[in-house]
Amino acid sequence: MEQSDRSFESEVDAPPSTALQGLRVLDLTRVRSGPTCVRQFADWGADVIKIEAPVDTAQFGGPRSGPDFQNLHRNKRSLTLDLKSEAGIAAFRKLADTADIIVENFRPGVKKRLGIDYDTLSKTNPGLIYASISGFGQDGPLADRPGFDQIAQGMGGLMSITGKPGEGPMRVGIPIADLCAGLFAAQGILIALFERAKSGKGQWIQTSLLQAQVFMLDFQAARYLMDGEVPKQAGNNHPTSIPTGVFRTSDGFMNIAVTGNNIWTNFAKTLGREDWLTDDRYATPPARSENRDALGAEIEDILQHETTAHWIERLTKAGVPAGEINDIGQVFAEPQVRHLGLAQPVVSQERGATELVGQPILMSRTPSHIATPPPTAGQHNSEILAEIGFSDTEIAEMKASGAI
Repeated sequence: MEQSDRSFESEVDAPPSTALQGLRVLDLTRVRSGPTCVRQFADWGADVIKIEAPVDTAQFGGPRSGPDFQNLHRNKRSLTLDLKSEAGIAAFRKLADTADIIVENFRPGVKKRLGIDYDTLSKTNPGLIYASISGFGQDGPLADRPGFDQIAQGMGGLMSITGKPGEGPMRVGIPIADLCAGLFAAQGILIALFERAKSGKGQWIQTSLLQAQVFMLDFQAARYLMDGEVPKQAGNNHPTSIPTGVFRTSDGFMNIAVTGNNIWTNFAKTLGREDWLTDDRYATPPARSENRDALGAEIEDILQHETTAHWIERLTKAGVPAGEINDIGQVFAEPQVRHLGLAQPVVSQERGATELVGQPILMSRTPSHIATPPPTAGQHNSEILAEIGFSDTEIAEMKASGAI
């Protein structure tokens, strides 16, 4: 695999970033939404401590050497603690007193049973910012129902507007509810950090897969809430901007986005069909919506005479948005993706030299890079426990008892 064009520091002691240095984050999360949240802090230089069970149980999505685990848990330290043991809970509470942030995505009742909920921990650490991610919320009629990304996609309406009309509901190709819930939790934490700088107080942040998915309906939700319109599936066609969608060319398919009258005029002229501008079937947005299929067929009749590359060049010159439809391999071969340095090098403890997707944000003074691979389970036990005052003897006793 070729390396990305953009180079990054690779010194062992170089932090991922200096942006969030000084923050300590305790990571109690599992699966994907929580690790997605915590990864934002690890990649920007916070001291993220991943709390794991002493017995290395199977990880969701595959083993530690798998792409999923490697992608989610870089730039962290690992501490194993048995949170069901008295010694493990005592050590966690002592560590929590040093933390700025705790992130968890247990089922709502678990943290209270363990005695590591926000109300308990904030008594001795009033500046603590505690983020909880769940399937459906911390309370309410569905609070105890187990959450999963595809369940949230369905309940949150996304599957009803994804896919081709008449072919039934369709999930999207990434765990969008998980990912967005994690990113919204990270945003909430940053908001709370800003507020804490003024008040000196922490707070409890809550989000869920369902909340994230409903929020991400965006303009489709607004169409219902404001106009009473229930959006339907539209396949590859944009529901309101026409013609916008996927079109066949002589060597494949391409995306074209024709939005607004100026772009529509430029589009028609580029395809040599200025007559469309005065054709009653296509001259106005409502008319194009009513006659979308007929217009699409006429467009494809023209596009199939030349290649995708030909049409992208011509349409781009005319100011009409157009682009390739890449598979994942083509994405990372794309010159612009390489220029942006999205694939970053890392030396994995399990896999050796490889690459992972880096942060999609460029910062002029405090950039992010992947400084360390995911830790092995308990790799930093002695180091972290010593930082909070445990002696070598106490650490050895905890290990012997199975607490770490």
